[in-house]
Amino acid sequence: MSELLQHIINMLVLGATYALLGIGLTLIFGIMRVVNFAHGELYTFGAYFVYLIAMVLGLNFFLAVLFAIVAGCLMGALIELVLLRKMHGADIDTTMLIMIGAMIIMQNGEQYIWGGIAKSVHSPFPQTPISLGPASISWLNLFVFVTALALIGAAYFLINKTKLGKAMRATFQDSDTASLMGVNIQRIYMATFALGSGLAAGAGALLGPVYVIAPQMGNIASLKAFAIVILGGLGSIGGATIGGFILAFAEEIGAGYISTDYRDAMGFLIIIVVLLFRPTGLFKRVERIG
Repeated sequence: MSELLQHIINMLVLGATYALLGIGLTLIFGIMRVVNFAHGELYTFGAYFVYLIAMVLGLNFFLAVLFAIVAGCLMGALIELVLLRKMHGADIDTTMLIMIGAMIIMQNGEQYIWGGIAKSVHSPFPQTPISLGPASISWLNLFVFVTALALIGAAYFLINKTKLGKAMRATFQDSDTASLMGVNIQRIYMATFALGSGLAAGAGALLGPVYVIAPQMGNIASLKAFAIVILGGLGSIGGATIGGFILAFAEEIGAGYISTDYRDAMGFLIIIVVLLFRPTGLFKRVERIG
């Protein structure tokens, strides 16, 4: 029983960061119809940015996480402005090739700047974990979980309670009609890509100190982000959130009770089963982002 409780605690921490990845990707794909293959590299960008601020420059760890999220938003806005702005209305194959190119450039750039040796980030939290009966959680993991939930809540609030979110939902429903009603579609696209990129960078900034940071860490992150979106249903922030926790649960159970070698395989096995019976995902939302 204690082992199961520990796996559930680990699942909650991992699931919250997976949800950030999924929400960012479903926003970009749902509103812009862009398959963002560089999503995992934005995750890596966030992790390396924390390393730069906290370890290289020696500044405050918490500010490093905040700066990484802001830098992820700015990087996303730059990608949209430079690579995607003139491609609005282009076929999906063209934008896919552009984003694959962006992924390759970012990954090789990270390897050129930081080298191939994995980096680690030291957090200011004590090493002694918090005891929760028969299980425990480290202070760092608790910080990751709480911060990830706060970011998820902020994304929900922005999408559902703000004027920008209303414009984003209108663009998702019908971009032509939204444009006729006065919505600046180009600004919405930039804001969407910036927000999705910031959430991905936030996930990397939070998980980077938990694990190690390497240029290739974005590869598996991209696969998991796409799996979460497929599982939750395109266009549903709630689906992406729940999908992230389902994927994390499958990985924890697979690693704990079958084998750590099948940790990633268990999650994708669930994706296959879900798609066999519900091809649109568990929580398909066709009418709006939200």
